[in-house]
Amino acid sequence: MKITNICCIGAGYVGGPTMAVIAKKNPHIKVTIVDINAERIAAWNNKDVSKLPIYEPGLAEIVEETRGKNLFFSTEIDKTIAASEMIFISVNTPTKTYGKGKGMAADLKYVELCARNIAEVATTDKIVVEKSTLPVRTAQAIKSILHNTGSNVKFDILSNPEFLAEGTAVQDLLSPDRVLIGGESEDAIESLAAIYGSWVPQDRILRTNVWSSELSKLTANAFLAQRISSINAISELCEHTEANVNEVAKAIGMDSRIGPKFLNASIGFGGSCFQKDILNLVYIARSYNLNAVADYWEQVIILNDHQKRRFSDNLISTLYNTVSGKKIAMLGWAFKKDTNDTRESAAIYVADHLLNEQANIAVYDPKVNSEKVQADLNYLNTRSDEENKDLVKYYDDPYEVSKDAHAIAIMTEWDEFKTYDWQRIYEQMKKPAFIFDGRNILNKKEMTKIGFEYSSIGQ
Repeated sequence: MKITNICCIGAGYVGGPTMAVIAKKNPHIKVTIVDINAERIAAWNNKDVSKLPIYEPGLAEIVEETRGKNLFFSTEIDKTIAASEMIFISVNTPTKTYGKGKGMAADLKYVELCARNIAEVATTDKIVVEKSTLPVRTAQAIKSILHNTGSNVKFDILSNPEFLAEGTAVQDLLSPDRVLIGGESEDAIESLAAIYGSWVPQDRILRTNVWSSELSKLTANAFLAQRISSINAISELCEHTEANVNEVAKAIGMDSRIGPKFLNASIGFGGSCFQKDILNLVYIARSYNLNAVADYWEQVIILNDHQKRRFSDNLISTLYNTVSGKKIAMLGWAFKKDTNDTRESAAIYVADHLLNEQANIAVYDPKVNSEKVQADLNYLNTRSDEENKDLVKYYDDPYEVSKDAHAIAIMTEWDEFKTYDWQRIYEQMKKPAFIFDGRNILNKKEMTKIGFEYSSIGQ
């Protein structure tokens, strides 16, 4: 099928960057991203590209280059679906908070709503592409909905999982390790392969069956998260011995069988995918009574939760076993640097724990605003929205956030944190002045020389 019109349902962290790059590399194809959230679409259409709803290095420049030419953002979902030959489903698939599979299984209600919407308005043949992270056999459910419409429209279903790392998403799209396309129809697979083939070498475009494609996404995230939990487990052992986790990580990373990536000990992983995908994997394994498999992968999550709690417990015990009424300055709220995404950020859970101990939390993040900080804490339902507002203050300046603080907790590895005038920060803090470096980004000798009581991960 010749593709001249693409519709992407969902203007989020996957749909936005992916479609922007596809539009840039395929100027002959009209790409329209649709969403029911009119406020989000308006932000994507903002003349000032620095105010796009998603921050990714390089994204604003591509949007500015393509928007209004062959990249469009719209709330006209039905009209765009009807006009397109290929439809990407890039909606949220959160972990279920109700019913069977609560706390583990993926909630597919948004995916199903998309499928039903496509079935309802389509009058010509469509290729439907799963872009959201989905459990194995979701394509079968989409296929069942689309193939029972009673119309003569032909639907081909493809799985095309994203392998983007937030903070480097644009670069990952421009130069991917691989593009994975799973499906039954060879024609449909090649239609999508041709779009990626405009900039991705053919030997990096993998064709598989749809089930392998879906499971590969979950497995990739599980393996990456496993490495993080593994080095974090060693970090705790290092703290009880004379070992240094950075030295251990460097030593094992030089082994070509292991490699150096994802071996930075930290407060733990966050983001939209790792925890959700592992829980999904655990749920699938349990549904087939593969309990040993499920237990293995669940331990990755357990260790990650333990690492976050260990960090906050250490902070409390170091501050003389009480943080009640004390100002704790948190540098960073995003789950990692170079993104404004806060989903499952360690900062949320550490802050919540400290708030339970009656601390006063002060937050600064270069790309996350005060509304998002409050919304993240309110979502936990640990205390009232009013209490969160009273106990958590947001600052636009890193020096103001640390003024009169008893301790600083570094939660995100933003590069700018390394460049601060730490002598100035030390002078305006309560003494003794504590730093808890949850990302191991500062130099211990330099901080200690200034006068800080410095604590890091795995040292």
